[in-house]
Amino acid sequence: MALLEATVQCLVTHGYAKTTTGRIAALAKVSRGAQTLYFRTRAELVGAAVTHLAEQRAAAAHARFAKGPVSIEEALDVLWEECQGVVFNATLELWVASRTDPELRENLHRLERDVARTIAREAETALGDIARRPGFADDLIFAIATIRGLALLRISNGGSGRAMNHLWKQTRTRLVRLLS
Repeated sequence: MALLEATVQCLVTHGYAKTTTGRIAALAKVSRGAQTLYFRTRAELVGAAVTHLAEQRAAAAHARFAKGPVSIEEALDVLWEECQGVVFNATLELWVASRTDPELRENLHRLERDVARTIAREAETALGDIARRPGFADDLIFAIATIRGLALLRISNGGSGRAMNHLWKQTRTRLVRLLS
């Protein structure tokens, strides 16, 4: 677990290109020899980290939506929060890296599809009857894509702040209309 957490931290802090097994082992406070007992290569370690991140994201969605019925606004806020912080930033780093790494792209594509389905299923369960209308699942996938795009703007514009909060509220209002 320490190696996976260190991999996530390394991805966020140093980026994919500078995420090395040596750097990860140092962050995890294990020797390179101990690291190779679990993961022989960087590809194996990053692959395991991708799975770890996917599991964290799915578990977070379950924990947030398991509390019971929510409004569309609350569900959208949960989806927005899922696109904040270290887990999203590490996942983003992997998305970008997968553009030129076919093995990473294949693993990431499969896991992202599973995570998106899990998050959508959790949201639909928490939303109740409104989620049963025809076309809702497709609209929810559109909403998730919109939220991810807005999260990318947050990162490229240097953080959160009032302007981003205002933009999120405007976007949420439009997405509520779409999902209602």
